[in-house]
Amino acid sequence: MRQYYNKLVRDRIPDIIQKAGCQCETQILSDSEYRHALRNKLLEEAEEVRTAENSKLREELADLLEVAEALMESHGISAEDIRLERDRKRAERGGFERKILLLWTE
Repeated sequence: MRQYYNKLVRDRIPDIIQKAGCQCETQILSDSEYRHALRNKLLEEAEEVRTAENSKLREELADLLEVAEALMESHGISAEDIRLERDRKRAERGGFERKILLLWTE
């Protein structure tokens, strides 16, 4: 039975599917389609991190990082750019060390 996905997958997934004796159809995305698909994939991976058991957290975070780095590369953003922006935001607004949960404001 055919199963539809319409989602971005890692480069070797079609080969893995075929080696398992199954068939698949793929297409190559344009740059703008790719960037859009990466943003969707980032949300998918973030949800997997959110719901992961502690024993799978490292694996899911690695997937999230892989997608984030691909998105950065597709936009010409370096890891150093990200670190500098993180540091700027931390200096301005703080980090998450104090574990603060905002309950309400007026």
